Amino acid sequence: MSVKQLFDLTGRVALVTGGSRGLGLQIAEALGEMGAKIALTARKKDELDAAVAHLAKLGIEAAPYACDLGKREQVGPLVDAVLKKHGKIDILVNNAGATWGAPAEDHPLEAWDKLVNLNLTGTFLASQQVAKKSMIPAKWGRIVNVASVAGLMASDPRVVRTIAYNASKHGVVGLTRQFAAEWGEHGITVNTICPGFFPSKMTKGTLDALGEMLIEVTPTRRLGGDEDLKGLAVLLASEASRHITGQAIAVDGGAALI
Repeated sequence: MSVKQLFDLTGRVALVTGGSRGLGLQIAEALGEMGAKIALTARKKDELDAAVAHLAKLGIEAAPYACDLGKREQVGPLVDAVLKKHGKIDILVNNAGATWGAPAEDHPLEAWDKLVNLNLTGTFLASQQVAKKSMIPAKWGRIVNVASVAGLMASDPRVVRTIAYNASKHGVVGLTRQFAAEWGEHGITVNTICPGFFPSKMTKGTLDALGEMLIEVTPTRRLGGDEDLKGLAVLLASEASRHITGQAIAVDGGAALI
């Protein structure tokens, strides 16, 4: 295969969770540009419809599926709906997630449950359903989880105090490795992208307060941009990554190095 063929996603179907805005929408743009048909899911129908319209202007075919992945009973019906329309799911991007800031000693249990249910259990259930119903029978699949550098190390408490977020993202990294170990024999690769600070609704408060300081301690002297996840997402979703699995890759401008 040529290099272009290795990265070509024509004929593939990609389900992107949390895909109506931010990093999820950027990844959907990248996969769609490379030829994949996109199934987008998020909680808010109006935001999904806007995202589908945005992708259509780029010549990308996408369909919206309103779903709250923090509610486990909604995951199976979501996967069934995508399979009914498209017949298969070749690529799953588990991007849906939430955060909560509080000192560890005061972190509310209900907030812990919310983050674990969405960030970790939602990722587990979506991967399990898609693998069992589509990827394992097809003997091919790409699962791309979106965790965080907070899933690779502790966060500086001077910047954020997000113990449930960190714990859930560490869990996603562990989940990635075990899925990769078990499902490699079925032609499925499972990898995790671990972004550093990117401008988004989730990070706005932190960046407004500490953005300049974070840039100063990042070797590339910048925050993540709109295109900085796209190349890696395409690699991990394509045939080009067939011998890469179980990896957690930081995309943070080198901030985790120092």
